[in-house]
Amino acid sequence: MPVVDLLAVAALVALLVVAYRHPRRRVEALVSVGATLVVVATGLVGLDHARETVLELAPVVGFLVAILVVAQVCDRAGLFQAGGGLLRGGSAVRLLTVAFLLAAAVTAVLSLDATVVLLTPVVVAAAAGSGVPGRPAAYACLRMANSASLLLPVSNLTNLLALPSLGLTFAGFAATMAPVLVVVLVVEYAGLRLLFRRDLTVTARPDPTPAVPLPVVPTVVVGLMLAGFAVTSPLDVDPVWVAAAAAVVLVVWARHRGLLGLGDAVAAAHPEFALLVLALGVVVAALSDGFLGDAVADVVPDGTSYAALLGIALLATVLANALTNLSATLLLVPLVAPLGDVAVLAALVGLNVGSGLTLSGSLANLLWRRTLRADGQSDARTTSLVEFHRVSLLLTPVSLVAAVTVLHLVA
Repeated sequence: MPVVDLLAVAALVALLVVAYRHPRRRVEALVSVGATLVVVATGLVGLDHARETVLELAPVVGFLVAILVVAQVCDRAGLFQAGGGLLRGGSAVRLLTVAFLLAAAVTAVLSLDATVVLLTPVVVAAAAGSGVPGRPAAYACLRMANSASLLLPVSNLTNLLALPSLGLTFAGFAATMAPVLVVVLVVEYAGLRLLFRRDLTVTARPDPTPAVPLPVVPTVVVGLMLAGFAVTSPLDVDPVWVAAAAAVVLVVWARHRGLLGLGDAVAAAHPEFALLVLALGVVVAALSDGFLGDAVADVVPDGTSYAALLGIALLATVLANALTNLSATLLLVPLVAPLGDVAVLAALVGLNVGSGLTLSGSLANLLWRRTLRADGQSDARTTSLVEFHRVSLLLTPVSLVAAVTVLHLVA
């Protein structure tokens, strides 16, 4: 392998380490800028190509920034705590079921990061208040963070990155993926009931914690934002503008209510992570132009038969778990796009559902584990690698095959 290719690999590894370790914001930003400069300075990617990549990713990164701010305001306003009130009372099975549905809804509308960072601690706290094990509900949040992100273009950055390669509107994407998601939800829920059947026999006790009222303004704004995505999509309006408008409205409202200041809003936007995504785009572009792109192109199936779609989903799963699903999306989607929409959607099945196979497959997996450890309410077994892979290795392959099968039938 030429030395310049090794430099590109080293740049990618540095970015992935930063993503995994989540160092101080300044360090993350400096590594992102440094990795970009390395691949541009060595000529692995031309300056024009790098500029084009950044401009293509800018709307996606802008959406990420906006939706993170929206989720933060919703959290400060008590939206997730109000949802947690639905978990109290009833049996351990009911708590799992409601947590499962809440996590699916939050992932679809507010993205998977909101599910793992903001909803999961609320769910675990509700389980503790009811005297039942928190593991089933915690894993419901984790599984839905990846699998439920199939539904909407805005549910996952992987979907947004792939959207320009699809000839589908917002509503068309949702209509195609809805039956796929339904089957995945059935498989995941049945699997969780089976894997945690002993935990679900524990009798719940009444939780005296007072209910938090549903905040009206954030709920209405989020609902209008979702409707805005659907209405503006046929007009070729990028989702970033709708999300940005919602973020501005909520920040102004929250600041007036004393819930957060402008500094809090900037911090919630995580600009250093935005830089990381842009840097990943440039570095993966360099690798795509080189040996890695050629290697992946050689193994991409050349059709859209059931076997070919399954092969694309499996290839996406392998790449996601080797490179994280964001990097894998940037690499794989341009290679399968010439095969048509169904091939890109099959890749998204692997990039979303398949990324739940190992801890490294999705940043959501890492954030979920880090959030639970920092929260301190979950036991060590919940966040252990053995438990994580016991669940993921049993559920992910079944969900993946089921999703591709339904996609082949409906697309």
